[in-house]
Amino acid sequence: MEECEIRHKHRSAKEEKDLISRLNRIEGQVRGVKAMVQDERYCTDILVQVSAIQSALNGFSRTLLSSHVKSCVVEEIKNGDADKAVDELCETIRKML
Repeated sequence: MEECEIRHKHRSAKEEKDLISRLNRIEGQVRGVKAMVQDERYCTDILVQVSAIQSALNGFSRTLLSSHVKSCVVEEIKNGDADKAVDELCETIRKML
């Protein structure tokens, strides 16, 4: 049986702060939608907020993917693991789409 590989990535304080800030806003939006459901708000009002959450998550994903390509993928390529890096990147993008 193959063990799961746990990898880590050190992020700068600025990058981490930006990602956490985005996630905190998204978390707040999700709590807001939950409150809307509990308050029996009109469906389209809730759906508009859900769309905003999806947009925010897409923005988070784009930011993280860009960082991944500029750091992790570049580093693997420099270390001679270009095929592995590109395969993993393609698989990640496939899963995102």
